[in-house]
Amino acid sequence: MPTPLPMLPTSVVGSLPQPDWLIDREKLAHRFPPRVRARELWRVAPDLLAEAQDDATLVAIRSQEEAGLDILTDGEIRRESYSNHFATALDGIDIDHPGSVTNRSGLEIPVPRVVGALARPAPIQVEDVRFLRAHTDRTIKITVPGPFTMTQQSQDEHYGGDRALALAYADIVRAEIADLFAAGADIVQIDEPWLQARPEIARQYGAEAVTRAVEGAAGPVHLHLCFGYAAMVAERPEGYSFLPELADTPVHTVSVETAQSHLDPATLRPLLGKGIALGVLDLSTPEVETPAVVADRVRRALDHVDVDQLVLSSDCGLKYLPRAAAAGKMRSLATAAATLRAELGLA
Repeated sequence: MPTPLPMLPTSVVGSLPQPDWLIDREKLAHRFPPRVRARELWRVAPDLLAEAQDDATLVAIRSQEEAGLDILTDGEIRRESYSNHFATALDGIDIDHPGSVTNRSGLEIPVPRVVGALARPAPIQVEDVRFLRAHTDRTIKITVPGPFTMTQQSQDEHYGGDRALALAYADIVRAEIADLFAAGADIVQIDEPWLQARPEIARQYGAEAVTRAVEGAAGPVHLHLCFGYAAMVAERPEGYSFLPELADTPVHTVSVETAQSHLDPATLRPLLGKGIALGVLDLSTPEVETPAVVADRVRRALDHVDVDQLVLSSDCGLKYLPRAAAAGKMRSLATAAATLRAELGLA
């Protein structure tokens, strides 16, 4: 059994910086996160890659433990991006002849091309969960791309409509979630940044797809809703364009960013009754915030959330930060949480 969680547990959204000896971080930093496979990013020979990824994942686990985090991820070390590893593992995808879509920055990018019925030939991330569970006694979380986001990152040539495609992805994600909990995950997170990026489309079937993916889950499912990696999308809007719509979905916790965006925490009130994973680490800069700065960001939101369901987190993934900066920010997060527990009588 994992170590019981304290009040105000701490975690990162998902990704951590991959070591330079494993992946070409210079190439990674100068391209948008790939939606199709990008094997050229790896520095290690294919026959040694799995072992190298395991070693780097152990480093990621230890870095979170040493920082004092309560909920650990595998750092998404084995992934080229948060979504392409999953989306390209499905049957029904032509990975040799990609399609294209316009991304959040208005650029045409290659994406998976859906040419047949989507199917999951085998569980995709079960071994990742088992590895993580075997190497820490803390609460563990694994992340999966969400059905709406994968739909927006695909070119459909089979289903004849985005809603049908999204519901097909939702069935895939629901089956994966079941296998991940069975393998030992304590929390599963679905990543849905495109709910924010395409709110008009999301209002048509986004909540429906999320509900279909999450309903019946054997444990808590978090939903990460963000404005994109700070390294790629510099400008932050003043608020979320798709937030109240999540109130009636069965997700347990909604993960939002507030540090770089300076989000008015009052906008979280429609989600009262749900957990909030509050992003309080600014990932637009490698500068490490002091614990006092992080604690102040949390205090702003305390009147607008259920404190007993509050998780303290990073705005988004730490993938593009220098490793030392990521470690420092995680330490500040853990220290800020300890300060607030004492201050609020939660220790």
